[in-house]
Amino acid sequence: MKWTDTLRIAEDLADTHDDIDPKTIRFTQLRQLVLDLPDFNDDPDRCGEKILEAIQQAWIDEAE
Repeated sequence: MKWTDTLRIAEDLADTHDDIDPKTIRFTQLRQLVLDLPDFNDDPDRCGEKILEAIQQAWIDEAE
């Protein structure tokens, strides 16, 4: 899984961390949660704020 797989990342985060409200998570926390996903294998330095925003929004949509 790569940073651009925002929907798949959001689905995995929703399944793995159903105890976290994606509306309240900080980007530093979100980045680490993504890096910790077992299927994630992209370069950590390729992540920017826009990617994290997209992942967060997809996670919010998935949670609702």
